[in-house]
Amino acid sequence: MIVGIIGGGQLARMLALAGQPLGLEFIFIDPGTGISAASAGQHWQGEYDDPTLLRRLVAAADVATYEFENVPPATIEYLAEHMAVFPSARALDCARDRLHEKSLFARLGIPTVAHRAVNSRADLTEAVAVLGLPAVLKTRRLGYDGKGQAVLRDMADLDAAWQRFHGTDLILEAFVDFGRELSIIAARSRSGDIRFYPLSENVHDRGVLAYSRGQPADARTEEACRYMASLLRELDYVGVLALELFEVGDRLLANEMAPRVHNSGHWTIEGSETSQFENHLRAIVGWPLGNTAPLGHTALFNCVGYLPDPVAVMKIPGAHWHDYRKPVRPGRKVAHITARAADAPGLEAAITALKALLPGHVLG
Repeated sequence: MIVGIIGGGQLARMLALAGQPLGLEFIFIDPGTGISAASAGQHWQGEYDDPTLLRRLVAAADVATYEFENVPPATIEYLAEHMAVFPSARALDCARDRLHEKSLFARLGIPTVAHRAVNSRADLTEAVAVLGLPAVLKTRRLGYDGKGQAVLRDMADLDAAWQRFHGTDLILEAFVDFGRELSIIAARSRSGDIRFYPLSENVHDRGVLAYSRGQPADARTEEACRYMASLLRELDYVGVLALELFEVGDRLLANEMAPRVHNSGHWTIEGSETSQFENHLRAIVGWPLGNTAPLGHTALFNCVGYLPDPVAVMKIPGAHWHDYRKPVRPGRKVAHITARAADAPGLEAAITALKALLPGHVLG
């Protein structure tokens, strides 16, 4: 069976590496050269909406998916007319637009950060008057890893932010004084079976995930699973979905969702009976989902803008090295490390050793 993937970055690469033992083959459409996924399948170089490549993909592949939400919606709509493609165009539309996303959350009774749409400079002034400062001004589309957003701390920041983003649909969000950033990842099959992974606690550095750690079940787990289940069923979703959350006091606020495998779930490669990547593939091709039970205690470290010595990493008991085969650039995710141990003290020992190799990260 052949799976077509729109995008050829590290998520596409990890999907293919998970799928090869299952007998799956892969085609990647990506405009880049030397892409991360190139060694794991066929790379068809071209734009994501190249009509010739999309027609070829329809003829060659059995099912299609995508590795990031900034793929042109018209691409998924075209593919959906001619072949099975998951997640759906509707899920993509909701996740691409922060206002649509929050409207969906509200309709499903999922509490979210207070926000206002901003379409003019006057709208921005009015939104600040309602939400107060500090607040975060974000583009409604094409933002990820801290891109497309500005923190407004006083009224003097408004003009600069407006000049930076005007001409783009915007949303202002109230600043949240959260206790923890969490994420819940789940997979839903074509038949409607749902499997949840444990919550992850996430620490970001300048908008990019630096560190993530699997959490034992607690009072927040049931709440997060309930929100996730309502999203999966409302969207008739197939594949892996991630929901990012803020823990504020004794409740959770939804931040945003990602209709794909997610960075905070990379620990599942070594830390779960079935990884998020394998379960995404099982879901989209119509196979039964695998068990998501954790295998011990796990943590994830992103390598952003630099590569530590992989041999030094691999000397640490329980540490696993994942190189994305990408040129190193400031702010770019080029590898990740997972740590797994049978118990909490063992994981703490691995984390302590890894911290010494990862200068500049916010590791909690």
